[in-house]
Amino acid sequence: MTVEADREAVQAQAPAQQSLATSAARNLATTSKSVPQNQETSSRWLLRNLPWVDVRGGTYRVNRRLSYAVGDGRVSFVQTGGQVSVIPAELGELPALRGYDDEAVLSELAGRCEQVDVAAGSVLASAGDSKDRVFLLAHGRVDKVGTGQYGGDTVLGVLADGAYFGDECLTESEAAWECTFRATTACTVLVLPRDDVADLAVRAESLGSHLQRVAALPQHDTNTYGEAAVDLSAGHVGEQRIPHTFVDYEPSPREYELSVAQTILKIHSRVADLYNDPMNQTEQQLRLTLEALRERQEYELVNNREFGLLSNCDYEQRLQPHDGVPGPDDMDELLSRRRGNKFFLAHPRAIAAFGRECNKRGLNLDRVEVNGHRIPAWRGVPIYPCGKIPVSEARTTSILCMRTGEDDQGVIGLRQSGIPDEIEPSLSVRFMGIDEQAIISYLVTAYYSAAILVPDALGVLENVEVGRWR
Repeated sequence: MTVEADREAVQAQAPAQQSLATSAARNLATTSKSVPQNQETSSRWLLRNLPWVDVRGGTYRVNRRLSYAVGDGRVSFVQTGGQVSVIPAELGELPALRGYDDEAVLSELAGRCEQVDVAAGSVLASAGDSKDRVFLLAHGRVDKVGTGQYGGDTVLGVLADGAYFGDECLTESEAAWECTFRATTACTVLVLPRDDVADLAVRAESLGSHLQRVAALPQHDTNTYGEAAVDLSAGHVGEQRIPHTFVDYEPSPREYELSVAQTILKIHSRVADLYNDPMNQTEQQLRLTLEALRERQEYELVNNREFGLLSNCDYEQRLQPHDGVPGPDDMDELLSRRRGNKFFLAHPRAIAAFGRECNKRGLNLDRVEVNGHRIPAWRGVPIYPCGKIPVSEARTTSILCMRTGEDDQGVIGLRQSGIPDEIEPSLSVRFMGIDEQAIISYLVTAYYSAAILVPDALGVLENVEVGRWR
């Protein structure tokens, strides 16, 4: 039997079609359709909750009281296989070497740093011993251990990657360790002996004179924040002489310039003219472009090296979790470091990890109502999710806690409203013309930045483990 005969036999057996098929009917139907969907869109809680300050002239200057605290940054390293070395210029983070810029001498100092791998539980320095070397912590966690009121050990602080200690020995020959430094994890440290620095200072006159100048600097009266103290008298009686004083300012305050995010949106004139029913193509293209621009703006506010919150948090406001995972005690300590906390900002995986720790202790996270959303909170402070906070390959991340607003000396967002062709404050869409291929171009621009008015406005709980399950 041929193929044609088989087909005719099958058609003979099938019932005859009695109505219009749906495939054909769709030719006369109008479909219902959605606007273009975008997976990149997030809640962008940081952009919503930052108070935005208008900046004239594109620059915002943060004036502060004069501070004598220097060298409180972190040291950066380079790793090649199992070998770790300090970047020579980063030695300028040490208070004794702040402002010293002889690259050749700094390179030789970096070469004299000896790498030491330390096991967990090892003591790097003991209280009372002579302080004769500088430790640069490349990787790991070290506890500062002191003696408690009743003779037991008490943890005074936790140091992590990039920290240093013992730098006072470079300018103080009789210095002694004020507490014990004990590794709580396996650590990689670089050790710079004081004798090596003294030997080099004999041969390098510039280094020797710099260290002598630093050692001879007068000791200024400061408050607990390192600011120049204001001399006051209180509680006196009679005709006691009242001290004279004034409040000094930083001679070179930091200035924040507005950053920019831009793109050129291109639409063919034929598309813009003909394909606009039921949705305007230009409007939809612009809507999706603005969504991507706002997402990038929030990413930059968190991660930018120049003004991002993670990079610009003061070293003294960076905390380490006591057990690696984000526990209630760690969140309490983060809250206690500043007044008027407005909100936490954390990666969703960090929020889940904190929730697991609360579950283990039988604690329930609070819930607060924010614009119709039920947001998890701790001690009444909302914890907003932010997927822009990075999670490392080791499954560690950070949790931010901040005070906001100019009046509260907090964290603020910066923008300039009133720019040409503005469609939202500090965001413009500018028509650039039509080229020879009949393609319409629009320049889409957003100007923004962020400023931390005083150091304790922002705190970060670093190296939070989000992948540990028990």
